[in-house]
Amino acid sequence: MEPIFNVVLPVFAIILTGYACGRFGVLGAASSEAINKFVYFVALPVLLFFSMARVDPQQIFNWPFLGAFAAGSIITTVAAIFFARWVFRTKLSEQSMFGMVAIFGNTGYMGIPLCIVAFGEAGALPAIVATVFQTIVMIPFYAVLIEADLRGEKGLNAAWGVTKSLARNPLMVSSVAGISWSFTGLPLPVSVETFCSILSAAAGPSALFAIGLFMVGKPLFYGFREISALSIFKLLIHPAITYVFFIYVFDVEPLWKAVGILMAALPAGALCFVVAQNYNVYVQRTSAAILFSTLVAVVTLSLLFQSPTMQVPSL
Repeated sequence: MEPIFNVVLPVFAIILTGYACGRFGVLGAASSEAINKFVYFVALPVLLFFSMARVDPQQIFNWPFLGAFAAGSIITTVAAIFFARWVFRTKLSEQSMFGMVAIFGNTGYMGIPLCIVAFGEAGALPAIVATVFQTIVMIPFYAVLIEADLRGEKGLNAAWGVTKSLARNPLMVSSVAGISWSFTGLPLPVSVETFCSILSAAAGPSALFAIGLFMVGKPLFYGFREISALSIFKLLIHPAITYVFFIYVFDVEPLWKAVGILMAALPAGALCFVVAQNYNVYVQRTSAAILFSTLVAVVTLSLLFQSPTMQVPSL
């Protein structure tokens, strides 16, 4: 329990700092959007490029791990999208954000640190691979749905418009660039590595700070039915489906299996808020779901760590 508190409490503290700055007038309402733009177009792309450029491509393509993790993520997000459509009668762009929150975990400030605490440095690699998959495979999926709905176009016009938009999407461009560099086998120049190291470190805390700033003057749990449904999908349904594929379908080594299940069990991540505010879609409920699921995750993650699956032989 103590390692979980040590990771979760700083996350809440950063969000609370953002809220305090807004509540006491240090920063105005427009500051949240400005910080979010900085994260989406500058810090986060640099982080994605930096993370992927340094990973061995052969280690990224661990197919049993990717198969199990992908199956859990895809099935959960599709189920969440249809759930939002049938139960809450939301439009496609909102359904897409519902599906994203249902599977996108707080990998940077909870997942990777928890994996290192629980499994040592070896736990970082599968956590990064899971993050890479969600970034370069799932984000385009949501972007296509959101863009198509917001554009109001259909057929080939919609497909062409979304394709052009994705080609300019900073998260996509940086991810592809990072993976392309990793295939060269070359180290990053020292100056580039230093630049990326400094700037990428701002992505996580800035996004969390912007969430707190955005929540000033807004009801914390407005739309609680949707927020609680999102938290159930993220903290219970997603890890349960992922568990089935890791245990019963794919043959995955114990360490990677444990990390994959843990990554699926994380609370919703700040990246969801970054995307929601960038498109101005489902922002209030997304930010509230991040807060609520993070709070509940203290209990659910503690229970998960008692599971035999998390007991990995010493490396």
